[in-house]
Amino acid sequence: MLTVGDTFPAFHLKACVSREAGKEFTEVNNDSYAGKWLVVFFWPMDFTFVCPTEIAGFGKRNADFEAHNAQLLGVSVDTHFVHLAWRNNHADLQDLPFPMLADVKRELSSALGILQKEDGVDLRATFIVDPDGVIQWVNVNGHDVGRSIPETLRVLEALQTGELTPCNWEPGQATL
Repeated sequence: MLTVGDTFPAFHLKACVSREAGKEFTEVNNDSYAGKWLVVFFWPMDFTFVCPTEIAGFGKRNADFEAHNAQLLGVSVDTHFVHLAWRNNHADLQDLPFPMLADVKRELSSALGILQKEDGVDLRATFIVDPDGVIQWVNVNGHDVGRSIPETLRVLEALQTGELTPCNWEPGQATL
């Protein structure tokens, strides 16, 4: 698995970005959000149970990530068409403000080393990538445990201080 200090792999994926007819899909790659931090999070499969709670949770905090020059990117091995169907059928996902990327060939997931061996689907992995494309934080959970969106945002803010942050540091507190 790639980790802190590694370069995030190059990617070029189709994404579901809207439910509006004719504007549902786009292509997203490494250069799509040049100069921004990326928070790239993966989930196992669409139409599951824990995943929409996390995806909707990131959606609700999207403005907080944007305020820190960060772009959220959600990814699974499902197609962009399946992402659209899920958005159309799940009230909490209908108005997501970030792209849902389709890693159908599992190229990005494989390059990162986050495919679950038994099922060949993504683990619940989150990567914070700096504007230079370097991974600065990784968190990986098994399928049964949802991640913490507030913790992801806290870590992003800590990384952006450029300082040492003590245990349990919160934004606004002194750094070391």
